[in-house]
Amino acid sequence: MTQHDSHARTALVVVAHHRTDSLTAHTARRAAARLEAAGYRIDLLDLHAEGFDPRMNMSDQPDWGNREKAYSEEAHAHMQRIIDADVVVAVFPVYWQNVPAILKGWIDRVWNYGFAYGRSKPRLAGKRMLWLGLAGATADDPIVKGMQAVLETNLSEGIAYYCGFSHSTVGLLTDAEERPQRVDAEGNLLIGEAVAGAEREAQYADLDRRAREFVEGLVAEGLVAV
Repeated sequence: MTQHDSHARTALVVVAHHRTDSLTAHTARRAAARLEAAGYRIDLLDLHAEGFDPRMNMSDQPDWGNREKAYSEEAHAHMQRIIDADVVVAVFPVYWQNVPAILKGWIDRVWNYGFAYGRSKPRLAGKRMLWLGLAGATADDPIVKGMQAVLETNLSEGIAYYCGFSHSTVGLLTDAEERPQRVDAEGNLLIGEAVAGAEREAQYADLDRRAREFVEGLVAEGLVAV
């Protein structure tokens, strides 16, 4: 695999949602626009739109005795897109305090042995990662603290840093639903009335502001690294 030009700045923005009109897709487009304004070339990867199959197969099953294994053409094409990127931004809805199956499958098949890990000098060393997860929980829900901890452990420690990334941030964006959700002490899901009008506009403006701050932090980290 060819390494990318060290003077070019490319952002791979990965969208993991089945609807193009979703808040997740909107957040990904806004993130891409801000990165582009900061001077990045954008590679927008919509996993559903591109028909990515998240299921592991024989071609992409890692061979622990052969880190030079030639994986499928599809996996190699995605590997090259990661190689060509200086930063990777994954935007997704939080399902069960984790990423959706299509994003997990992308990591399983593409961030594979011999490519993303399993070498004394990681191929992804020095790259930066931002995980933007949209959650239906309200900001004051006690579950949020644990959700943040789980995501940071799984995504930053278990994946990004394990694969050599120099910087990884989990941006948990709560209050993503128009109807507030929380779980009470007995485990019941409580769904409130839908917000509307000015209150709704303010809620989503605040979510967009928080997402923008995470993206700006990623950009600033790159300037420090330079």
